[in-house]
Amino acid sequence: MDLGALLITRSEEGMTLFEKGKPPFHLPAKAREVFDVTGAGDTVIAFLAATIAARLSFQEAAIIANTAAGIVVGKLGTQTVSIDEITQGLAGPKSAHRGIVSEEDLKGFIRSAHSLGEKIVITNGCFDILHPGHIDYLQRARALGDRLVVLVNSDASVARLKGEQRPINALDHRLTMLAALECVDWVTAFEEDTPERSIDNLEPDILVKGGDYTDITLIAGHRGVLARGGEVKILPFVEGHSTTSLIRRISEGQKHSVAPTPLPPATH
Repeated sequence: MDLGALLITRSEEGMTLFEKGKPPFHLPAKAREVFDVTGAGDTVIAFLAATIAARLSFQEAAIIANTAAGIVVGKLGTQTVSIDEITQGLAGPKSAHRGIVSEEDLKGFIRSAHSLGEKIVITNGCFDILHPGHIDYLQRARALGDRLVVLVNSDASVARLKGEQRPINALDHRLTMLAALECVDWVTAFEEDTPERSIDNLEPDILVKGGDYTDITLIAGHRGVLARGGEVKILPFVEGHSTTSLIRRISEGQKHSVAPTPLPPATH
């Protein structure tokens, strides 16, 4: 047929590109888990045509088309593929933006992560003064999945729950500290007394809370997570570490501190 190039899709074997004068270019399948192959071939053709029209090389076009196919078969029914999903899929499963995000943006990041087969873990709290107990808890929560989301009470929410003297650290400081932790992928704030609305909106795979809970039915957001087939887990706290005890120790230390002896006047 004297073709300049030929791309053959090969199901779970990926696809192979043949170009005149070049060795075959093999691309492995990108999908981690296949839910529905409806429209996969159409997705390949559409992305291939669009990228060639944008003057990409045949190999570049094939890579993008293969990435799109891997994303679309991870969705149920006939679905489209977003630019964010393609960008994340090309760069790898751990490449998406990390750190402090809005809940609206976070929902999109989670959707993209789910399309790549990643498992999302979510937890929440005030995290007023970070201590070793927090770090241990967050590291073990992160180990349960591929991504860890931390929902943080707003300043007004903390004051309603803990009293008018709290929080010690303002919301932007608390978010910044959490976002700097290697084990935390995304951090966002919520205004309500409980994170149930945010958890239902974000649809995580695993909901985690600390060891002061003994019954998962008392954990905000558990109903929606379980209804979607997710898990709710309780992790034990590290003994001897709490924000309340830290504040008490600091306060008592100030009460019993001895005023420093004034320095003698300077002489020349």
